[in-house]
Amino acid sequence: AERARDARQAEMDARLALRTSEERARALHGRADGLRRSAAKEREQRAQAAARRERVLREGRAAEAVSAAVGVVLHRLETSIQQAADARAEVEEARRGREEQLRAVRGQLRDLAKEHEELVSSVHRDEVARTQQRMRIEQLENRTLEELGLEPDALVADYGPDQLVPVQGDQDGATTEGEGEDDEAAPEAVPFVRDEQVKRLKAAERALSMLGKVNPLALEEFSALEERHQFLSEQLDDLRRTRKDLLEIVKDVDDRVEQVFREAYADVEKAFDATFARLFPGGEGRLVLTDPSDMLTTGVEVEARPPGKKVKRLSLLSGGERSLVAVAFLVALFKARPSPFYILDEVEAALDDTNLGRLLEIYEELRENSQLLVITHQKRTMEVGDALYGVTMRGDGVSAVISQRLRDTEPA
Repeated sequence: AERARDARQAEMDARLALRTSEERARALHGRADGLRRSAAKEREQRAQAAARRERVLREGRAAEAVSAAVGVVLHRLETSIQQAADARAEVEEARRGREEQLRAVRGQLRDLAKEHEELVSSVHRDEVARTQQRMRIEQLENRTLEELGLEPDALVADYGPDQLVPVQGDQDGATTEGEGEDDEAAPEAVPFVRDEQVKRLKAAERALSMLGKVNPLALEEFSALEERHQFLSEQLDDLRRTRKDLLEIVKDVDDRVEQVFREAYADVEKAFDATFARLFPGGEGRLVLTDPSDMLTTGVEVEARPPGKKVKRLSLLSGGERSLVAVAFLVALFKARPSPFYILDEVEAALDDTNLGRLLEIYEELRENSQLLVITHQKRTMEVGDALYGVTMRGDGVSAVISQRLRDTEPA
C-alpha cells in the first residue's frame, strides 16, 4: 500500500511535470509563432522601406530634374513678364494719349452741340417771331378791311408814316385827331412820330373806356336797384335782430345747461363718493372736472384708489377693479337721477364673491324704487331675483324661452 501510494504520488508528480512541460512547450510554440510573425512583418516592413526609399530616390531625381527645368522656365517667365510689362506700359501710354484726345474731342463736341442748340433756338425764335409778325400783319389787314373798308395799300398811301398828322389842342392841352373840320381853327399838321401817336392812342382808349357805353335804361335800372337796396337793407336789419334774439336764446340755454350740469354733477359726485366707499371699503374715489372754468366743454375724469394701492389711474387697475369702478359710477348716476327701470348686462362677470356680495346689496337698494333687468351668469345674482328668464334648445333644435318666478312681488 505504501508503495502504491508512493507510485500514485510519483505518477501525479509525473503528470504535473508533463502538464507543465506541455504548457511550457505550447508557450514556446506560441512565442516561436509570434517571433516568426514578427520576423515576417519585419521583413515586409524592410521591403516596404526599401521600396519607399527607392521611390523617394526616384522622386528626388525627378525633383532635381524638375528643379532644373523650373529654373529655366522661371528665367523665361521673367523675361516674358518684363516684355509684357514693357508692352503694357506702351499700351497704357498710348491709351492715356488717346483718352486725352478723346476728352478734347468730347469737349469740342459739347461746345459744338451747345452752339448748335443755341443756333436752333435762335432760328426757332426768329421763325416764331416772323410767324407772329406775319399773323399780326394779316390781322391788321383784316381789321382795316372790316372797320375802315380800305385796302392796306390805300391806307398806307393816305395815312402812312410819311404823311403829316393833323392835331388840335383842346382846353386841357391834350390833342385829338380828325376833329378839326368842325372847329373854327384849322388843325395843325405835325410829322408822324410813332411814340407820340402811341401815347395819344392809349390816352384816347382810356378816355373812351372811362366814358363807357350809353345806357338808355339807366334811370329805370337805378330805380329798381334802389328798391332792391332798400329791401335788402330791411332784410339785413331783420337778420341782425333775429341774430340778437338767437344769441340771447343760446345764452339762456347755455345758462340752463350749465345750471343743470352743475346740479347733476354735484349729486353724482356725492353719490359716487358714498357708493365707492361701500364697494371699496378703505379706498378713495372721486370725480374730477378737466376744465372747471368752462362747464359747457369740460370733461369728467374718474380717480379711483382701491384699499392697499397707491395708483389712481383706471388703466393700472385689474379687470375686476375697473369693472367695479364702472359699476360704482353707474350706480352713482342711478341714485343721482333715478329711472323707473334699469338694464344691466353682465356687469358682475369679473367680480369675486366679496365684491359680488357688496354689489348685490346695492341691487337691493335700487330695486326698492326701480325695476332691474339683469343679464348674468352668476348664481348668487339669480338667487336674489324675483323671476328668471332663459333661452334653451328643445330636442327638435328649436329655441324656447323659459321662465320661473322665484317670489311673488307687486309691480313697482
